[in-house]
Amino acid sequence: MVLTSPFGTWRSPLTPDLMTSQSIGLGEIRTHGQDIYWLETRPQEKGRSVLVRQEKGWQGNNDHPNPQPVTLLDPSYSVRSRVHEYGGGAYWLDGSQIFFVNEADQQIYGLDPQAGGVPYALTNHPNARFADGVVDRHHNRLICVQEQHSPGEREVINTLVAIPLQRDGERRAPQTLVSGSDFYSSPRLSPDGQFLVWLSWNHPQLPWDGTALWQAQIQGDGLLGEPIKIAGGLEEAVQQPRWLADGRLLYISDRSGWWNLYSYQDGIHQPLYPQDVDCGVPPWVFGQSTYAPLSPDTLVLTYSDRGIWHLGVLHLADQRFTPIDLPHTDIQGLQASSEHSVVFLASSPSHPLGILEWDIRTQALRVLKTSTTLDLDPGYISTPEPIAFPTGSHQTAYGFFYPPQNKDYQGPDSERPPLLVKSHGGPTAASGSGFDLRIQYWTSRGFAVLDVNYRGSTGYGRAYRQQLLGQWGIADVEDSVAGVNYLVAQGRVDGDRVAIRGSSAGGYTTLAALTFTNTFRAGASYYGIGDLEALAKDTHKFEARYLDRLIAPYPAGRDIYYQRSPIHFCEQLSCPVIFFQGLQDKVVPPNQAEQMVTALKAKGIPVTYLTFADERHGFRQGATIIKTLEAELEFYQTFLLKDARI
Repeated sequence: MVLTSPFGTWRSPLTPDLMTSQSIGLGEIRTHGQDIYWLETRPQEKGRSVLVRQEKGWQGNNDHPNPQPVTLLDPSYSVRSRVHEYGGGAYWLDGSQIFFVNEADQQIYGLDPQAGGVPYALTNHPNARFADGVVDRHHNRLICVQEQHSPGEREVINTLVAIPLQRDGERRAPQTLVSGSDFYSSPRLSPDGQFLVWLSWNHPQLPWDGTALWQAQIQGDGLLGEPIKIAGGLEEAVQQPRWLADGRLLYISDRSGWWNLYSYQDGIHQPLYPQDVDCGVPPWVFGQSTYAPLSPDTLVLTYSDRGIWHLGVLHLADQRFTPIDLPHTDIQGLQASSEHSVVFLASSPSHPLGILEWDIRTQALRVLKTSTTLDLDPGYISTPEPIAFPTGSHQTAYGFFYPPQNKDYQGPDSERPPLLVKSHGGPTAASGSGFDLRIQYWTSRGFAVLDVNYRGSTGYGRAYRQQLLGQWGIADVEDSVAGVNYLVAQGRVDGDRVAIRGSSAGGYTTLAALTFTNTFRAGASYYGIGDLEALAKDTHKFEARYLDRLIAPYPAGRDIYYQRSPIHFCEQLSCPVIFFQGLQDKVVPPNQAEQMVTALKAKGIPVTYLTFADERHGFRQGATIIKTLEAELEFYQTFLLKDARI
């Protein structure tokens, strides 16, 4: 029996307890032979990042028994780098050897599972952090990114360093190989061990604005010869360099206006799949991979075409691309697991995120791990609809619309559903169409959700990405409002019951939209930004000059920072807001939320402020996730669903 009940009041089987107790995060896939490794972020273990290995056993058919994944480290270890605060690239493989960054002390440890599996420390440098490396067996060392923090100094020093692989005896200090630039990533050795390539960039660029790809010969003493720049510059963003076995170098560049794949050899650059699609992603974290070479002639490639990801086999000899017909629409983290198979992260509107392996010969697909064991009836799952809508300055913006969906309920005929507008973080990032339990949490309760890919989002080419330059707080807010107006005009949502929510940079869009427009009746800010000038003065190095391009150079553009900061215009904000903040957050410090809360309380606006002592930027602990979802739902039921405005 289907019950008729007001939107936003429906009972859902998708409870916060179930979401956290039966769900994990998945990421950082690596392979050695046919062994597959990945990281699991487990909310049930206070967000610990666990290294897991799936051993050999699958021979290309689903009749062969699969060995069970093995957890490799005891609970005293968590594998996570905090370089750039966002991390990534937290472990490396070399034969049976594993090298990883331990979250608690940010030091590198070695592990040999075949020799007892007891970690041993490779570094002992308390003020240093490490990430994104490669093993150089020719010189018995690791080459990786080092971020040196000096007590009392705000600006850290980033370098590429070599770390001796000494298991016993005194641990020597890392040897600096490359220095002088503000940032480095992606050191990669040629197959013969004779050359090293890497990426660098300098303030105020970020790695999606402009990077340089360098190559240098490794000398007999292990130091590098004179580097030469292969590609990149101030207006060309290069990422993901990788060598083929025959000595060709592959990389992704947006020199055409789209992140396309190129090869380089003997001074010749060749586009391999020149299409108006993005094969790259914004490098917020180290170690991302959107292509996987299977042989010198064949690789598997994924790309985004206006927010939808596709997968296929690229034959390098004739640049022939053969699509792979899978239901998944969000695909990342490609790694070759053999000469004929690839493993990757994927999800779809109805498939939760999982680690999948696909065999190009047999077309066989197996699921190694899923992010949730919840068996959610399709009757509770809302399917996203890609939408494009007109916005400011005769432009077009994009998003995914999720209607309410619960097989047990329907709304009254006279009622339209309330709408939650979701602002993604970054802001240089994008929302995808993959299965998202947190969106289904709302839609199964009778809320509609609009996930906006405002101007500046990735997956739509460099020109779309750059439409946010100088316009942050303007274009993203315009697009959020335009998306609401588009859906209201279609009669799909109730324009009098609209809220906006976002985290980090999305929290800024949320607060700006609440302050500078009258579209929204309530809002939720997760570690959001209220004072742009304070952020420019007090954030970590990676994003220290981000606002120079998104807003204006500081301090010359101080007036613009003031005009776009919600904290200075709280008198224009007249609706309730709920704030969530981790007290260990170094990206958006707690004082951002505290200033807004104080100002709104002084004005008499209903405000809720929840803090979490052990959380950083991005909540990982199960208890935190449960508390935030329950509090946000209660907040909307109190202030969004009632008839009277404040």
